Amino acid sequence: MSGFPIFPFLILMMVVSWVIQWRLRSKMSKYAQIGLQSGLSGRQIAELMLADHGITDVRIISTEGRLTDHYNPADKTVNLSEAVYEERSAAAAAIAAHECGHAVQHATAYSMLQFRSAMVPALSAVSRFMPFILMAGVFMLRSTPIPLGVGIALFSLTTLFSFVTLPVEFDASRRALAWIDRRGIVTTQEHAMAKDALWWAAMTYVVAALSSLATLLYYVSIFMGGRDRR
Repeated sequence: MSGFPIFPFLILMMVVSWVIQWRLRSKMSKYAQIGLQSGLSGRQIAELMLADHGITDVRIISTEGRLTDHYNPADKTVNLSEAVYEERSAAAAAIAAHECGHAVQHATAYSMLQFRSAMVPALSAVSRFMPFILMAGVFMLRSTPIPLGVGIALFSLTTLFSFVTLPVEFDASRRALAWIDRRGIVTTQEHAMAKDALWWAAMTYVVAALSSLATLLYYVSIFMGGRDRR
């Protein structure tokens, strides 16, 4: 593992991430201009999906910003960006249904979502000081490998979280697409647009997970190289 080419890989991941983010925004902007034949807004679609799954304790609220949509399991809220909340487009349908897909996961005790949610408190606690531990560990490696080892262990939690997020996101999209199709929310053409938009959104999580893994391997290679020199 010594000599792992982290910097070229991370630069590549940064470029790929930028391209995917640009492509995602481009797709969302394009599909936001195409009105749904059903005429439903993002809020109405979210309300229907929750009702169809018997979920009555989740609130749908509008949030500021663009691409700020998310589901919060802590307070059971589907947070839709202002545009998605009001828009009646393929993009709004995809995002609203996807976030409600997370609410359905929560209501049905989807194991990967439960696992990810259980990791949040620990990650929130360690994320504040983990970079300092890693930095100190690199500088102190010649005298002791313990700080860097601790830093790697903590960073591995963030990497694990990134990979646990992947099935959660893909499953939410799967549930969303199946429901909007089954419910007749979208036409065949609109379904293809929604699927395309959600695929590009999912790719942002894939790149983030790979970048986190590459960084973890980099610190592990430093740790192993330091041990070899001792």
